[in-house]
Amino acid sequence: MIRPLLPLLSLLFCAVVHAQVERIPYTCDDGSRFAAAFSTDNDGRPQATLFMGGREFTLSLVPAASGALYRDGEFRFHTKGDDALFEDGRNPMRRCTRGDAAPPPAAATRPDAPSSFADITGSVAFHARSALPAGAVLVIRVQDTSRADAPALTLAEQRIELAGLQVPIPFKMTVDRDLLRKNARITVAARIQRGSTLLFISDTSYPALIDGQPRHVEMVLKQVAGKRR
Repeated sequence: MIRPLLPLLSLLFCAVVHAQVERIPYTCDDGSRFAAAFSTDNDGRPQATLFMGGREFTLSLVPAASGALYRDGEFRFHTKGDDALFEDGRNPMRRCTRGDAAPPPAAATRPDAPSSFADITGSVAFHARSALPAGAVLVIRVQDTSRADAPALTLAEQRIELAGLQVPIPFKMTVDRDLLRKNARITVAARIQRGSTLLFISDTSYPALIDGQPRHVEMVLKQVAGKRR
């Protein structure tokens, strides 16, 4: 009579443990809030469950350059200390801080306690002789171009569909500071393309950091004479 009760007791024990997992609040730069609970799945693999607006999302731990990155499809939750980034594939990336208080502005951050992430902001302008073709996409990359004998290392990328947008087009990308090597040369590059056809490109080097601090980058793209890359 005892043996049939063991599976039921096991399920009840797991339910109690799940209910006791601490939910940690996060507040994001867009004013949104959510809670995260960190646990393991049935195979002992780390995972994070996000509680947002009455919905739950469970993301599995995946390899990352630093911190802890949890992912499931387009959902990404990257934590480093009290800082975190959240993406859902539909809205702009949210920069979040552990706790109920709103995250302080970048200017209020203490020099002795820098954020784990660097925000790269700017705008892109271009002068088209005619309307852009349907399907044209603006691709912006934050890169490390310090290695003369190797291609630029892409640290972050943002793609913006240009249908109906007016210039200048603003952008914002966030880079994990642990990816910024001591002698790194961080720049921003951009291009407009339709499929494999390159339409516009940045032909000037745009530094993204000065003395380790992000700067606002205003880019102007040049039209490409040829049609193919």
